[in-house]
Amino acid sequence: MNDDAWLTRCVVDTTARTFYLYSSDGDTRTVTCETTEQFIDVLNLCRSLCGDDVLVYSEPTVSKL
Repeated sequence: MNDDAWLTRCVVDTTARTFYLYSSDGDTRTVTCETTEQFIDVLNLCRSLCGDDVLVYSEPTVSKL
């Protein structure tokens, strides 16, 4: 990411405890949390810094039996 880039989208995958970060210059970063505590800490940070237009949640994966 260059210095002029900004966060355009933060996708939260609660099932995988993973965050997908997309920047204005086209870069993508993935943050995978190893523990639930790490996930909650990152989620709280994203909620405090990102607006509702940036922070979105992926659909949970559901399998049919």
